[in-house]
Amino acid sequence: MKLKLSALFVGVTAAAFSFGAFAQQPIVIKFSHVVAANTPKGKGAEFFAQKANELTKGKVKVEVYANSTLYKDKEEMEALQLGAVQMLAPSLAKFGPLGVKEFEVFDLPYIFDGYDKLHTVTTGEVGKQLLAKLEPKGIRGLAYWDNGFKSFSANTPIKMPADLKGKKLRIQSSKVLEEQIRALGALPQQMAFSEVYQALQTGVVDGTENPISNLYTQKMHEVQKHLAITDHGYLGYAVIVNKKFWDGLPADVRKQLEDAMEQSTRYANQIAKVENDESLEAVKKSGKTTVYVPTKEEKAAFMKALLPVHQKMESRIGKETIQAVYKATGFTPAK
Repeated sequence: MKLKLSALFVGVTAAAFSFGAFAQQPIVIKFSHVVAANTPKGKGAEFFAQKANELTKGKVKVEVYANSTLYKDKEEMEALQLGAVQMLAPSLAKFGPLGVKEFEVFDLPYIFDGYDKLHTVTTGEVGKQLLAKLEPKGIRGLAYWDNGFKSFSANTPIKMPADLKGKKLRIQSSKVLEEQIRALGALPQQMAFSEVYQALQTGVVDGTENPISNLYTQKMHEVQKHLAITDHGYLGYAVIVNKKFWDGLPADVRKQLEDAMEQSTRYANQIAKVENDESLEAVKKSGKTTVYVPTKEEKAAFMKALLPVHQKMESRIGKETIQAVYKATGFTPAK
């Protein structure tokens, strides 16, 4: 009996020791994304990892997986919902296919006239209400991060909407973006971000739309002869976490991570415009791509072609959501 009790004591002590050792292990957050590490999103993710470690005093370790090394575009959302990763920063267009179509308001062409107008939405009540719609999907929205405003590229000059007619243009999975490309007389081609360079190189697609930092860091400018600075649409991200994981964190750790995210959001949004400006200069210096800035009249032609997309998408996005953004930004649709 003594032997059995002694063995039991040793077993319990070992289990307790093991639990104690386990309790000292940091909480691991796998943060997966599909763009390069040296993009605004990539740098924001690394900044968050650093701040999370600092503010939690090592209780949390954020592992960042850039450039689709862990999951590709179409895989990452399911991975988050299943708990295979804890954090993502998908582009806002990704929430439409998930069933939260209101997020596609961010895809509407020319709805934001610059960053100031945009931030009245992403830092205001409309932005909060949209993030709350993710909760029934098992997702908690933490913040919005900018990438930038998109421009069209192709292997032929782009000055007017007619220059894109018949072109196969890569887009993200978004019904709004499909409608946008069709409004130009072009052919929308949905494709994972990681596959775009090769598709451009081999002629599977003719062109694309991207913020300049994405175009440059993915070396798309090497296989695109022309770039028009149309600034026709916005590309941004929502930093999201698995809700069950987030709610299960100790309250003090969650608060520290919220503080880290707030600092990271300020950082990511500050560098977004700088990164795009620097990438544009790098594209110009490369000599591989001719950069064109449309005239006032040419930009007006793009707006005339694309603004009808707003009304066409009302039944999908929801008129209330579109009107709420109009009200927050002061946008007046063309009559």
